[in-house]
Amino acid sequence: WQHIVASLQLVMKQSIAVGGRTALELNGYAHYVSSGSPREIHLYGDERAPGWLGQLPIETSFVFHNAKKLFPTMPISRKRGLVGDGSVYRQTPNLTDTRSDFDWFSFGTGDWPIYFSTPERAVLEILDELPDKETFEQVDVLVESLVDISPRRMVHLLRECRSIKVKRLFFWFADRHNHAWLERMERDGIELGSGKRMLVKGGKLDPKYLITVPAEFDDRV
Repeated sequence: WQHIVASLQLVMKQSIAVGGRTALELNGYAHYVSSGSPREIHLYGDERAPGWLGQLPIETSFVFHNAKKLFPTMPISRKRGLVGDGSVYRQTPNLTDTRSDFDWFSFGTGDWPIYFSTPERAVLEILDELPDKETFEQVDVLVESLVDISPRRMVHLLRECRSIKVKRLFFWFADRHNHAWLERMERDGIELGSGKRMLVKGGKLDPKYLITVPAEFDDRV
């Protein structure tokens, strides 16, 4: 799958990145987000992936997500691509800013970088999958393990995030585990909307974030 993603990002110059569950695996959280078999690679982009992606004769399957559902822009630039003679990727990405949404790892003999979401962005992407495609149990264990995320990057992403559901869920899980970094997050400019959101049929309404959660997870009602 790395060859395929590298081709999409660097040769075809598509504004696309590995995200969600797969990005969390790449960030070292595979124990908490085991995807089972057959393996799925989750891709996020601001336009649909090529149709042939789902027709490749490989065991790995690709799941495409529209990145604009969560964020207004996809910061992976189309201009990043093969340089020089076209045989080796020699451009080093500048992703040192703590507000950057992405990280990268080198792949192949040419050390091509494959871009993937940071843990901060990836956890918001996986929260968007609740409750239909992810479970509260697994996300709860995942958020509990996020002891060293960047508050500055997290605030930047939450201010950009379009999903009220995702932002409320993030703070609900973060409050539940009371991480040290939570005190260093400035909540100004993070819009949580108004009104109730029913996420779990028959669940309990959390009075602070006005979302329904499974009764066995509710600590406030």
